Amino acid sequence: MAPEPLTRPLPRPFTVGFDLDMTLIDSRPGIRAAYQALAAETGVRIDADLAVTRLGPPLEQELAHWFPDDRIQEVADRYRELYPAYAIPPTPAMPGAREAIAAVHALGGRAVVVTAKHEPNAKMHLVHLGLEPDEVIGWLWAEAKAEALREHDARVYVGDHIGDVRGARTAGALSVAVPTGPCDEQELREAGADVVLPDLTAFPAWLAEYADANAAG
Repeated sequence: MAPEPLTRPLPRPFTVGFDLDMTLIDSRPGIRAAYQALAAETGVRIDADLAVTRLGPPLEQELAHWFPDDRIQEVADRYRELYPAYAIPPTPAMPGAREAIAAVHALGGRAVVVTAKHEPNAKMHLVHLGLEPDEVIGWLWAEAKAEALREHDARVYVGDHIGDVRGARTAGALSVAVPTGPCDEQELREAGADVVLPDLTAFPAWLAEYADANAAG
């Protein structure tokens, strides 16, 4: 797979951004458990199995399927309170997540996580799994992710959702996509992804080729 050209030179140190849910972590088991706990507490039916097929957008968008508008903020706050007990322990890292971050560090780069998730909960996941990015920025979705990507001068953003593709493109970063979440390869390409890898296990080799190609001009 030939590396894609950069629109700007790759500096040293360089920064690579990563999404969290379904990119670095498989949050489906934990989020399913948190929704089940919320449903039991509120008495409102939530199809947790369906909800975890739509991961990516902010929590409030999913809650709008199950609660009236005037309750969404209240139940979102309660969900986030329940989240550490129910969602952190059962959530594993995605295959290749550790190696992807390590590959960035091995080339002298910085790895930043930019996610729509509640930032304290995002950090808990990473600590629990022993994943060590250089920075974690939460509460940003789709085009809003460009704020953090620009602030950290990220040249590449890796994500699983068309919202991640939009965020990368808005920031002027290369969009590297993995179809490990709710969006398949065709959707990601149609949204404008520059590169689609099968999963994160392919990322270190791609990054090495990409860095070599840009170093050679």
